[in-house]
Amino acid sequence: MAAPPAVIMDGVNTSFGTNHVLRNVSLNVGQGERVVICGPSGSGKSTMIRCINGLERYQCGRITVDGIALTRDAASLKRIRRDVGMVFQSFNLFPHLTVLQNCVLAPMSVKGMKRAEAEALAMEFLGRVKIPEQAGKYPSQLSGGQQQRVAIARALCMQPRIMLFDEPTSALDPEMVREVLDTMVELAGSGMTMLCVTHEMGFARQVADRVIFMDGGEIVEEGAPDSLFAAPKTERLQRFLAQILRSH
Repeated sequence: MAAPPAVIMDGVNTSFGTNHVLRNVSLNVGQGERVVICGPSGSGKSTMIRCINGLERYQCGRITVDGIALTRDAASLKRIRRDVGMVFQSFNLFPHLTVLQNCVLAPMSVKGMKRAEAEALAMEFLGRVKIPEQAGKYPSQLSGGQQQRVAIARALCMQPRIMLFDEPTSALDPEMVREVLDTMVELAGSGMTMLCVTHEMGFARQVADRVIFMDGGEIVEEGAPDSLFAAPKTERLQRFLAQILRSH
């Protein structure tokens, strides 16, 4: 029997005042599927993935995560957030805590993990993102690329079933982008369900099972990266890809 989808979005609409940000968005993401979401600024990409873990509210439609209906009920939201990790554009690390302290905070406070167990887990994931030697440092002592890898390790410490990435390399200097993308490529190889908002088309080609192109709050096109990029069907996607090529 096939596993149920990791994420179901059915006719989701979100507005901020008079700004209709998401328009009837419907999407199924399979268990272990890697989905890259791209599109111009203001197309609703970040809002869409922020709705999946309740960081943004939706007014109409239905979202189900790992079989749990996402409602405004605090209990359902808590259950979903235990299984969904999020990595933001800005690293959102606590500046007054060391790398290790940043990583153990949620497992101890949310999951009730003992400190020794949480620290062992944190060191395992800091090793996985290749910065275990930075465990005793503060975020201000790290490069941007290192800080983002700490943010990834911190999210992994909750042992999520689904990872959301909201433009994780857009705040980085160009030379630091590669180290973060390499970390994400390795993570993708582990079979975890991933939804990633990014303009890094090389990453999409290497990692994504499916690419979704959004514009004006709608899903305009979707498909396997090679076919989608080689033969875009809509003028909107053609323009977007041409713009990406010019900027690189």
